[in-house]
Amino acid sequence: MCDRFRGFLPVVVDLETGGFNSATDAILEIAASIVRMDSDGMLSVHRTVNFNVHPFEGANIEQAALDFTGIDPWHPFREAIPEEQALTEMFQVVRKEIKDQGCNRAILVGHNAHFDAGFVNAAVARCGIKRNPFHPFSHFDTATLAGLAYGQTVLARACSEAGITFDNNEAHSAAYDAERTAELFCEIVNRWKESGGWMPNFD
Repeated sequence: MCDRFRGFLPVVVDLETGGFNSATDAILEIAASIVRMDSDGMLSVHRTVNFNVHPFEGANIEQAALDFTGIDPWHPFREAIPEEQALTEMFQVVRKEIKDQGCNRAILVGHNAHFDAGFVNAAVARCGIKRNPFHPFSHFDTATLAGLAYGQTVLARACSEAGITFDNNEAHSAAYDAERTAELFCEIVNRWKESGGWMPNFD
């Protein structure tokens, strides 16, 4: 993995939020999918961690966003935790994987990655977290990659073209979307390898 991505560990991140403004709008869910590479250089999804997040004090939450995701931020069974705790626990998982895979740093993979990265970076700054394991501005965007590989930029349509099952009734859950995005990322990288694209020499 280290050789394939120049020392970076790709980690797929998805968030559900209370709007589109990372500076003012709440994070409601966050998930991270870890991918691993086998001895033949093929990627697959290893595990996903996810957290329901309690909106930070003063956070804006648009009703349209709740209608879209179906999330009730105040439901007692959500067992939501503060965003600082969610990020800290997620970062611990990512840092361990960086170490285990011999990488130097993580790089965020997302579908429209700038959106998820913007919210993560805003929350890191808001919480005063000192050690963010992700590269501060570089990302892998599966919307762009899927547009190249399949001619589709919408996650559900790209997954369909890639032969990945996508249930619209399960969509807009951070864990579900992160896992489908991770499967899509793996499929694109693996397809590139099988078509003769560059990969490290595993001999």
